[in-house]
Amino acid sequence: MNSPMGDFLKPEGFAGPQGLRALTREGSVLGEAGRFVRRAASDRISRSALPYASHHRPAAAEPVLLIPGFMAGDATLAPMALMLRGAGYRTYRAHIHVNAGCTREAADRLERRIEAIAEQRGRKVSIVGHSLGGMLARALAGRRPDLIHGIVSMGSPMLAPGAVHEVLARDAEMLTRLTRAGLGGLMSEDCIAGECARSSFEETHAPLDPEIGFTAIYSRRDGIVDWRACIDPVAIPVEVTASHVGMALDPLVFDAVRAALEGQLAVRTARSRATRETARSEAALLRPVAHS
Repeated sequence: MNSPMGDFLKPEGFAGPQGLRALTREGSVLGEAGRFVRRAASDRISRSALPYASHHRPAAAEPVLLIPGFMAGDATLAPMALMLRGAGYRTYRAHIHVNAGCTREAADRLERRIEAIAEQRGRKVSIVGHSLGGMLARALAGRRPDLIHGIVSMGSPMLAPGAVHEVLARDAEMLTRLTRAGLGGLMSEDCIAGECARSSFEETHAPLDPEIGFTAIYSRRDGIVDWRACIDPVAIPVEVTASHVGMALDPLVFDAVRAALEGQLAVRTARSRATRETARSEAALLRPVAHS
């Protein structure tokens, strides 16, 4: 099948997973969902054994916005939100029912969402994005370093968004056909092969402020996207063994996400401490010396 996506979205050297064998790897999502059910049950039992006053943990230092993948909605990241809240994080939905529209328009809406969260909480936001959601997070981090602390992507083909399984390419083509038929709010051809797609792709390669942490989670078992395209050269790569869909369900991936968020927070804290110590040292040097 010829992909409806622009050739520039699939640079030389990248190829999406192909055939039934690749899709069978996604069958492990059942096991990953089972791990989540067992972990959630175990966590409930652990919390029930704690004194009542210990049930509610304080929120983390910054809020976390969760952005779902292509053709998915906020509900797909509800398990991750549950686990992150249990670890003390304050999570926020992206307000996306189905991530199937123009990515540039989605980025604009998410930027306003981040502005509102940052204003409400009085601090910068961290973002966790699955697949297309991670690409949106990367673009937003380049746009608004004043609002974003760090990002974590999961199975997000930053380097080659067109290097996907033909099943996903068919979904994109279906959306463009529905748009041509007059159904609004979906992807047009411009969104996957024209100037809109090109500008969105370029935005995911914009320079990042060095203060913004970036962790890219990927899996060689990914049956939907080329895992090599998920390793952004400016990110810290973290490999997991989940399927593409299972990244939104597997508690082992959630552990990797939490470790990434904690690591980014630790780096920010160390930088802040170093800045304060430098400022104190400079102030001491400028302090007048008393003469007897």
